[in-house]
Amino acid sequence: MTGVRLTAWARGRVQGVGFRWWTRARALELGLVGWARNTPDGRVEIVAEGSREDCARLLELLRGGDTPGRVDGVVERWSEAKGGSAGFVER
Repeated sequence: MTGVRLTAWARGRVQGVGFRWWTRARALELGLVGWARNTPDGRVEIVAEGSREDCARLLELLRGGDTPGRVDGVVERWSEAKGGSAGFVER
């Protein structure tokens, strides 16, 4: 797979509100692969791989305000795609 890997951490009221499910749905619509999982500190970690354009669009959606719950901020890290994922899953 060629492309990029977006790793993002969303903070706010993002656990127990359908945020991972919503993120999965948006990622699948964009043709991305990866996963979203809750972290012990209350954030949601999102790892998505695909084109830079599609990953950037997912990041915009995460920051857009139309998510379940409430996103107070998103921090991202970009890297090369590692591959190995099929589909997009909630962990």
